[in-house]
Amino acid sequence: MKLWKALGVAGIAGVAATGAIIARNHRARAQLTPEQVRARLHQRVDELERAAEEAAEVEQAELEVRPGQEEGRGSAPAASSGSTDSSARA
Repeated sequence: MKLWKALGVAGIAGVAATGAIIARNHRARAQLTPEQVRARLHQRVDELERAAEEAAEVEQAELEVRPGQEEGRGSAPAASSGSTDSSARA
C-alpha cells in the first residue's frame, strides 16, 4: 500500500514539474514582440540556408573527388584478388 502512495506522489510531482516548465516557456514566448519573433525566424532561415549551401559545396567537392578514387580502387583489388588467389590454390 505504501508503494502505491509513493508512486502517486511521484506522479503528481512529475505532472507539477512539467506544468511549471511549460508555463515558464510560455511566459518567455509571450514576452516577445512580433518583430522579435520575426527576427528570430529570419535568423533561423539564414542559418539553414548557409548550412544548406555548405552541404552542397561539400557534396560537390566529394563528387569531383570520387571518380578518380573509384577508378584507382576498382582496378587494383580486382587484379590482385582474381588472379593471385586462383594461382596460389592451384
